Amino acid sequence: MTRMTQNLLGGPPPTELPDNIEARTALENGVDPFEVAARHPDHPGAWAELADRAFANGSVIDSYAFARTGYHRGLDQLRRAGWRGQGPIPWEHEANRGFLRALHALGRAAAAIGEDDEAERCRTFLRDSSETAANTLTTT
Repeated sequence: MTRMTQNLLGGPPPTELPDNIEARTALENGVDPFEVAARHPDHPGAWAELADRAFANGSVIDSYAFARTGYHRGLDQLRRAGWRGQGPIPWEHEANRGFLRALHALGRAAAAIGEDDEAERCRTFLRDSSETAANTLTTT
């Protein structure tokens, strides 16, 4: 089924990343994210999971590095999907969530190490990309 999204504001259309079902399913089934990242290094969700776990364990620098990797892998995929540096990246599209989680994790880690400009840039980018993601991720 093809879903059509109409942009009533006249801006760029929403970008939906292709789904890596194998990597997503592995993470959902509890496969170690290190293993998933090794098998699917282009999957932002694996890097976001690693960033979240590192941050929860107090390893902020590791979290920052994992998040930055997921963020850049996601940017590469967004550009291949036609994204031109702006426009919606809907949280509602499951395959976008890894990138959006990595972006959030990058901002969180940047704030924790005092990199305030980067933290603010990430918060703004996240909110501009998906209000739903920003609200969901900042309340969890």
